[in-house]
Amino acid sequence: MSGTSVEPIYIRAASKSNGITSLVLGCVGLFVAALWLAFLPDWLFLAGIFLTSAALVCLLVGYFKIREPDFSLEIARDYITYRHRLGSWRIHWDNLQRADCPRVRHGLDHVPLETVGFKIKSYTDFLNTISPRLATHLLMEQRPLLMQNTDENCASGSCYEQSMFDDKQYVMEDGTIIKGIKAMLAHRMVELRKRLGFDIFIASSELDRDASEFARLISECQQSRKFFQEQNATQ
Repeated sequence: MSGTSVEPIYIRAASKSNGITSLVLGCVGLFVAALWLAFLPDWLFLAGIFLTSAALVCLLVGYFKIREPDFSLEIARDYITYRHRLGSWRIHWDNLQRADCPRVRHGLDHVPLETVGFKIKSYTDFLNTISPRLATHLLMEQRPLLMQNTDENCASGSCYEQSMFDDKQYVMEDGTIIKGIKAMLAHRMVELRKRLGFDIFIASSELDRDASEFARLISECQQSRKFFQEQNATQ
C-alpha cells in the first residue's frame, strides 16, 4: 500500500468460504433424508434421523457463513476496518502503535497464538467506532485469552474471574466517562494488554493468510505510510 494509492486491500475470512456449498449439501441431504424416511424399512429409521441432523447442521453452517460480510477487513490509506455481522470497529493508522502475533509461555518457550493483536494509542477513538453488539461478542469470544500468561500464583484461574466482566465505569483519555458494555470492553482491553501486550485481537479464521503473514502486511503498510508522510513533510 503506497502513500499515493487510494485502493484499499480487502481481506476475506477463511471461515467465510464454502458457505454456498454447505447450503447445497444441506438441501441435498434433507431431500435424501426425506426419501430415506419415506421409503426405507423402519429398522433404518435411526440412520435417517442422523442423516437429517447432519443436513440441518450443514444448512446452519452455510447460513451463518453467508451472513458474514464478504470481507472481514479493509485496509485503507487512513484506517483498518474490521467487519462482522454484528457491527464493525475501526483503527486509524495514527492510533495504531503496532500489530503482531502475541506469544504465550509454554514451559520454557514462548509460542505464538493463532491470532493477531493490535496495540493502540487511544481507546477513545476505537471505542467510538465499535457497536455495542460487536463489543458484547468480543467480550465472549476473546474471554479465553484472559487465561493466557496468567500469574503463576493463580494456576486455577479462579482469581481472574473478576476481570472476565469488569462492569465498573471507565474514564477515557478525553475525560469522557462510559458505562455498560463499552466500559467492560475497555477494562478487558486493559487486562489483555497486561497479559499479552495488545488491546484487541483478530483470530486467524478471520484472515485469508497466516496470522504472522497478516501481521507483516500490517507492519509493511504502517511503515509505508510513515515513509510517505515523511516524504510529503519535507516537500
